Amino acid sequence: MGISKDSMKSHIKFSQKINLNFQLLSDPEKEIHEMFDVLKEKNMFGKIVIGTERSTFIIDENGILIKEYRKVKAKGHAKQILEYIKELSI
Repeated sequence: MGISKDSMKSHIKFSQKINLNFQLLSDPEKEIHEMFDVLKEKNMFGKIVIGTERSTFIIDENGILIKEYRKVKAKGHAKQILEYIKELSI
């Protein structure tokens, strides 16, 4: 699943637009963001702002965090995750 600070309304619209096959969760109060320590200072056009550090967390069926990726770049990351998950199931 994906989590962001965006509203559920925007998640639904985005999910339908690109036909996602997984759930998006809304965290406007930033509770989950804080729990996973992904709110970081960023420099945006010379101004320091607090933004979300794109990250991936792999959690097993028992709710245990087994792998985390920080400062993720979107390009190629999904393939990297799929390869890791395939290795787990061997």
